[in-house]
Amino acid sequence: MIIWLASYPKSGNTMLRTMLSPYLFTKDGSFNFDIMKNIKQFPNWAVFEQLGVNYKDHNEVIKNSIRVQESFNKKETVGFVKTHNMLFNFNRKYPFTNLENTLGVIYIVRDPRNVALSYARHLKLSLEETVKFMTKGKANDMFLMGNWAENFISWKPFLNYNKYLLIKYEDLVSKREETFIKILQFIFRLRNINFTLDSKKMETVLKNTTFENLKNLEKEKGFRESIKGDDGKQIPFFDKGKSRDWSKNLDKNLTEEIERCFKNEMMELGYL
Repeated sequence: MIIWLASYPKSGNTMLRTMLSPYLFTKDGSFNFDIMKNIKQFPNWAVFEQLGVNYKDHNEVIKNSIRVQESFNKKETVGFVKTHNMLFNFNRKYPFTNLENTLGVIYIVRDPRNVALSYARHLKLSLEETVKFMTKGKANDMFLMGNWAENFISWKPFLNYNKYLLIKYEDLVSKREETFIKILQFIFRLRNINFTLDSKKMETVLKNTTFENLKNLEKEKGFRESIKGDDGKQIPFFDKGKSRDWSKNLDKNLTEEIERCFKNEMMELGYL
């Protein structure tokens, strides 16, 4: 069964995976980037291709999403899968996923004004283009993410089944231990296992996965999720983290556009 780690891009999914992978998949909480491979990503185009699905046709991706999940999902065990997809067509003809494949979802959300700054750098686009992408969405996007609000709203149906945990990036940064324990408790509850904190392992995980440590590790070892700039050099994935501040770096007009488009969701989440 799958526990989804779902989010809009640049919202803290990677940060969560750096913490979960050493706690769940090592004996002592030690961390390196290879441990993160224990958490799969979806969609995985190689799996679609193996099943003869044309992954360049988003209609075929939609139709075969469940079939692809069934091909790698082991119902008797729990697997963690990262996605930036929205939960489209839940309980309809061609759902992204269903309760037969899903044990639960941890949804990570971040202030969209800071997402815009981080995502523009990642996409190598202007802030104007990035804000347009985030607010309008992209109908033929292969990852079927929707816009920032659509992505956030779409995963809420799992609330009805007590299988949904909302985590704010800001809490994952400022209240790391408290927030991470909350996440672990949710995971263990889904698995019907009593939760006992391994304090020593927790201490090691928190120490090894600080933003500065991850940034230094990327400089030393590289990180496969980083991208290349136009000059062919790698753009560091771990850049500014919590020091990224929309109030100082985002144009007033773009700020107002984001706040206008996402007013209801931002108010719900306490960002306005």
